[in-house]
Amino acid sequence: MGRKFFVGGNWKCNGTTEEVKKIVSTLNAAEVPSQDVVEVVVSPPFVFLPLVKSTLRSDFHVAAQNCWVKKGGAYTGEVSAEMLVNLDIPWVILGHSERRALLNESNEFVGEKVAYALAQGLKVIACIGETLEQREAGSTVDIVAAQTKAIAAKISDWTNVVLAYEPVWAIGTGKVATPAQAQEVHLELRKWLQTNVSPEVAASTRIIYGGSVNGGNCKELAGQPDVDGFLVGGASLKPEFIDIIKAAEVKKNA
Repeated sequence: MGRKFFVGGNWKCNGTTEEVKKIVSTLNAAEVPSQDVVEVVVSPPFVFLPLVKSTLRSDFHVAAQNCWVKKGGAYTGEVSAEMLVNLDIPWVILGHSERRALLNESNEFVGEKVAYALAQGLKVIACIGETLEQREAGSTVDIVAAQTKAIAAKISDWTNVVLAYEPVWAIGTGKVATPAQAQEVHLELRKWLQTNVSPEVAASTRIIYGGSVNGGNCKELAGQPDVDGFLVGGASLKPEFIDIIKAAEVKKNA
């Protein structure tokens, strides 16, 4: 089956030119497993994409944090998928819970964004996840299935999609899903893909975990059979991001 471990770093709305140069130099100097073992993608704010793209080591890749749902035009403040392709940016993060919550991006809107970005040749990290209220109500699986269904309804080829399960209650809160909680949801998502898309897509699609991943908890999380990597927030701005990348060794040695 062989799903390659994937570690994404979402820098969110952080950084100055000097801070970004410092993070890049730390990453460039890091000793990490080879590209055969782990795929590493970092996602700086739009304004720093060319700087990071031009200075980051070639075995690490760059992602945008968002893009518009259709071709460019009279959409002030938006960035189109075509522009990212033009800058040779290979990846984009779509459907992050912060955009769903703060900017009211619906499941259907996220599905349309994913489909459009893929059609332009981008690879997509598609984010899904439930709130604390939804988890406490016992509706976690229903919520993430509905979010995944909205994507599946718009796309037929999952080759360039990484699914990021990020429980909203664990993002930036210091709370982290236990390895068992993460595995449970990832397994349910894989079952959903198997039933509703295809067994091949279920077996090959990487499902990564995001939500207060750090150097201390990454190895145990990486050891779960259906956790194929991480989407890291705050810790991706710190040297411990390198420890998180190294957690891929857990899978290699499994």
